[in-house]
Amino acid sequence: MTEYGRSPGSEPWHPEDPLYGDQGWGGQQAAAGQTPYGGQPQQQDPQQPQQYGTQQDPYQQYNEQQQYNGQQRQQYNQQQQQQYNQQQQQYNQQQQQYNQQQQQQQQQQQQQQQQYNQQQYNTGWDTGQQPAMPYGAGRPDPYDGQQPGYSGENADYYATPEAYPPPQPPSRRRAEPEPTTDWDAEAPQEETHPFFTGDDGRDDDGEYDDDPRESRRGGGRERRGKGKKKSRNGCACLVVSLVLAGGLGGVGYFGYQFWQGQFGAAEDFSGSGSGSTQVEIPKGAGLGEIGSILKEAGVVKSSGAFVSAADGKSIQAGVYILKKGMSGENAVDLMLDPASRNNLIVPPGKRNSWVYEQVDKRLEVKVGTTKAVAKAKAKTLGLPDWADDNPDIKDPLEGFLFPATYPVAKGMKPEAVLQKMVAQANAEFGKKDLKAEAERLGLKSPLQVLTVASLVQAEGKYKHDFDKVSRVVYNRLKPNNLETVGRLEFDSTINYIKSESTLDVGAVDDLRKLKDPYNTYNVKGLPPGPIANPGLDAFNSSLKPTPGPWYYFVSITEDKTLFAVTNAEHERNRKKYEAEQEKSGQ
Repeated sequence: MTEYGRSPGSEPWHPEDPLYGDQGWGGQQAAAGQTPYGGQPQQQDPQQPQQYGTQQDPYQQYNEQQQYNGQQRQQYNQQQQQQYNQQQQQYNQQQQQYNQQQQQQQQQQQQQQQQYNQQQYNTGWDTGQQPAMPYGAGRPDPYDGQQPGYSGENADYYATPEAYPPPQPPSRRRAEPEPTTDWDAEAPQEETHPFFTGDDGRDDDGEYDDDPRESRRGGGRERRGKGKKKSRNGCACLVVSLVLAGGLGGVGYFGYQFWQGQFGAAEDFSGSGSGSTQVEIPKGAGLGEIGSILKEAGVVKSSGAFVSAADGKSIQAGVYILKKGMSGENAVDLMLDPASRNNLIVPPGKRNSWVYEQVDKRLEVKVGTTKAVAKAKAKTLGLPDWADDNPDIKDPLEGFLFPATYPVAKGMKPEAVLQKMVAQANAEFGKKDLKAEAERLGLKSPLQVLTVASLVQAEGKYKHDFDKVSRVVYNRLKPNNLETVGRLEFDSTINYIKSESTLDVGAVDDLRKLKDPYNTYNVKGLPPGPIANPGLDAFNSSLKPTPGPWYYFVSITEDKTLFAVTNAEHERNRKKYEAEQEKSGQ
């Protein structure tokens, strides 16, 4: 009996038995002089007569027969192995020749196609002429002269990628895999993805397997170092976990910061602070902007703390002397205290001489420094083009240091302070078209409008009298004025010349002898320029005087001013003024 289970009959029952059939291995004919059964004589047909000779022991005959069969089988396997190697070598050579022929055939086809296209083009498609040679008529048979095994009769059934692999000799045959049972199919499958198994098809040196076909056939070299790769994948999973955890942590942190900024209490210092610092708050700044300025200066810890403590309170612009490290509540309280404000307030009607002195004190500079700067740099401080149009003007900046509150503190430059004041005047006076207003009022220039406003501010003293005082100015400037003959005769102009502020300027006859362009007792019309810095009330009254015939006025008390049309009436009002002064003890 053979290793495939030979039956006692005349033919082996297993199809893969080398002794099965009469073709031999691989469908080839048996060699000359060799029986198809490995040298064993074929059993005779039972119908034929048998020869009878000496009777042998059946057991001895069986053993000898088995030994003989084993030797024949071994020889047969060796021969089959040699034939398989020769066939495999011949197959590789034929495959290489076939590839070369295929390349030559493709080149010939391309050349023929080009020749055919050229012929078609030469014969012409529009003329109806037929090409000299039909397409493909002269093509050689690509399979003509092929080596055996690639012709139509002996085609290689294993040359295409879709074909089954060539049969293996018995020594290389593998047993068929056992079918899986139901409980094996239901068992959980082992994860095979390279991310989890660490098997990416490479060995420990990072190289891929030499022959990927081995892996498809279930063979190949044994993979090593899987434990190390699994460790590396474990590290990768750990890194991914850490990244995800870090991302969630970052989102949570920024979310907390956002919630804290929107709904949480603002960061704040505690206490009243220490040291001192100077902070300038610009005009028009809101609480949020003020809080940011204080935070940048180190006064408060956050803008929100200051805004929350201010609670809608109004903080004026200016320079404040504050402390560092203050709570928001203490900063608000200190800024509401006038003593902490280091601001210069310019009241309406003040002359430039007074402003220069105050700036010198605040800046802690030598007396006369600001006045010298104003005289030397008047044209660079931002005056409008209609200013200083008269060579007799004593101070080009007179009337342009607008009454307001300005931050003036040590360390600042006089030029910067004066520029802010002039800029404020330009902003306020620029709201009106002064050239058009001057023409409407019968004046020569916008500067004369500002001069009238300064006279109204100096003579009127009180806001409720500005409109009538403005009318007196314009009535006296009329050329047909018989009361003053075109002269203003204002004591305020005499005080400006003398840099004084008195009510008794002297006798009229003595005043007329004073030679000065600003002496309105001697010169007809307006002085060369303003005599003070008017406020908005006096400026607006100069543009809209109350209609009336008045030429004179005198203030009896703070709330009472008497206006007159004639000089006689004015003299009666003067006596009332003197009587009122006697009652008050002045």
